[in-house]
Amino acid sequence: MSKKFSISKSKIRCRNYRERILHVSQKVNAIHAAGAFSALEMVDVIYYGLMRKRKKKFLDTFLMSKGHGCMSQYTVLESLGILKKIYLDNYCTNEGKLGCHPDYGIPGIEASTGSLGHGMGLAVGMAHADVINKKDRKIYLMVSDGELQEGSTWENMMMASNLNLKNIICFLDHNGSQSFGITKQTHPNFYPIKQKIQSFGWECIQIDGHNQKEIFLSIKKKKNKKTIHDNCKYNKR
Repeated sequence: MSKKFSISKSKIRCRNYRERILHVSQKVNAIHAAGAFSALEMVDVIYYGLMRKRKKKFLDTFLMSKGHGCMSQYTVLESLGILKKIYLDNYCTNEGKLGCHPDYGIPGIEASTGSLGHGMGLAVGMAHADVINKKDRKIYLMVSDGELQEGSTWENMMMASNLNLKNIICFLDHNGSQSFGITKQTHPNFYPIKQKIQSFGWECIQIDGHNQKEIFLSIKKKKNKKTIHDNCKYNKR
């Protein structure tokens, strides 16, 4: 966890990320700008404020399970110098390497994701392996509220609790929207989410996912806990 994380600089970066995403969106149609915008502050805080670094290498891992929001990760990786500018300039083109979902092998991408519901299983597997191998690493994971309709997500949440894994920190991007419409209208029995998550043995903290200070301080206070964040306060309908 960085002691030098600056809220003001994070706000400037997030404005720049949005401008960059909008610029790229004018060139190609294969982009989920809204899903990226809803996650930007959280992804920035994860990389700049939470993930530990040594000799310019990250000691922790971030998985973007909601692969359609990958532009939020791509723009942050570009700002860190991990992705070259040409990567985003050629996003989703025949000449480019970046697709509309993260692919393992791209600099900074630790797993191929986007098939919704798989990210939690990957995170649990990595975290459990780290416990066995006594590896000091935190797994940061971002899932979408739509992904919570996948049974595999809940199965692995239960597994994480059964294994008493304390090295996963999961962010739920609860923006209230999915491909079929507004979540509260398409899946009203989905709520209340917080109590459901808690019933699976996780600690759940509900905050404004666009407020960098809230994001950073909530993890700082609960850094050894399994934590879910959402931005439903900001996107309240």
